[in-house]
Amino acid sequence: MRAPYWGLAWAVLLPAQAVMAAQAERVESYPAKPIRVIVPFPAGGGADLIARVVTQKLTEAWGQQVVVDNRAGAGTLIGAEIAARATPDGYTLIMVNPAHAINPALRNLPFDSIRDFTPVSLIATQAGLLVVHPSLPAHSVREFIALARAKPQALRYASAGVGSVAHLAAELFASITSVKVTHVPYKGTAGYMPDLLSGRVEFMFAPMANVLQQAQSGKLRALAVTSSKRVAALPELPTVMEEGVPGYQAMSWYLLLAPAKTPAPIVGKLAVETTKLLKLPEVQKRMAREGADAAGGTAAEALRFLQDETALWGKVIRSANIKAE
Repeated sequence: MRAPYWGLAWAVLLPAQAVMAAQAERVESYPAKPIRVIVPFPAGGGADLIARVVTQKLTEAWGQQVVVDNRAGAGTLIGAEIAARATPDGYTLIMVNPAHAINPALRNLPFDSIRDFTPVSLIATQAGLLVVHPSLPAHSVREFIALARAKPQALRYASAGVGSVAHLAAELFASITSVKVTHVPYKGTAGYMPDLLSGRVEFMFAPMANVLQQAQSGKLRALAVTSSKRVAALPELPTVMEEGVPGYQAMSWYLLLAPAKTPAPIVGKLAVETTKLLKLPEVQKRMAREGADAAGGTAAEALRFLQDETALWGKVIRSANIKAE
């Protein structure tokens, strides 16, 4: 009876070993052809510039082309759906920003923003600034809160649109501090900047890269940074949390994802190489020019980050009853 038993065992083990050997060889030789990184935004924007820093360095490290593929439209949904449906072999990736964590609570999606993707690594974070027009009699967050409470709905804030990080950052602030303010949505930076600088809208939780120059020149008054720690560009500026708003944090970020079921060894190899290049001084300087801090980390850490951000913004959206336009 033993001979048939061992024969059956070998019949099972040999194919399994062959599969494992093939997988090991595939990981060892990865990448064996060009990789595309989908950016669901037009060329020239923040996500595009950050992605090009990463793809250039990956190309140099691996001697294999890693190229950006801009697939803008539908609030990032076009590019994200392409990535979600791509073959999970490590040769199609996508660079996303907070829209990926915000969209599930705002829209009916043709994919699941977490289950249909495998996070690779957090690429960079980007703090925002709470800025006010210089005419506003508030020189600290505490003074600003007192002013907003004294004049419910009188203070108006700008954003790049309903559901944008600037919009949700202000709603989160209003929720924690119990102030009532008025949202004035615009279409992008070009829309809100003239009104913010003229005082037609009094304040904004703005991306640092968009308002840093105006804050440094005095055209706007920066009261605090929205990250959990102070930033090198404005080391004297406190965080919103330091100013007495417990638990407040609202940042932009860039996260590298792969389609779900991409082999874990390939995801791990991508995470290791990406984290390595993000530690290079020249990469950190280029990120800093975009107002971003290079990050890095494991796939598991990236997944937790995405889950936390999705939960945070989903709660804000539901609490404020925000609807997509």
